[in-house]
Amino acid sequence: MTPLAALAAVGVLVVLALVAGLVWRARDGRRRTGRGETVDAADAGGLGSRATLVQFSTEMCARCPQVRRMLGQVAAGHDGVLHADVDLTHRTDLATKYRVLQTPTTFLVDGDGTVRARFNGVPLRADVEEALGSLPALQEA
Repeated sequence: MTPLAALAAVGVLVVLALVAGLVWRARDGRRRTGRGETVDAADAGGLGSRATLVQFSTEMCARCPQVRRMLGQVAAGHDGVLHADVDLTHRTDLATKYRVLQTPTTFLVDGDGTVRARFNGVPLRADVEEALGSLPALQEA
């Protein structure tokens, strides 16, 4: 391979990595809808009467503590909303069961256990509040 061809190949790889990184960053923390999934109350340590913010984290996750604090504050500001932190370090079976590929991952679960929203990565507080506001039970309050 000539030096010019090798340099071109490296340039293409750098551009592809840059594009992949930008796409990943743009999707991080974005709200996605739950696809009819349900969360077992036992897996989350219990469910709130109106909603539960189920955070999946690990011991080595650097971004999980900030998400834990934010979700705890959001839950404390709403009646019937609970925040549950599930440590996947010791429950790897739950990562497979709920298709969690990165931490933190947060599910907004209604009182029946149905996943209404999913956030992969660090969600914005406003997005979590908006997702909570879209639940019918919370609009009646």
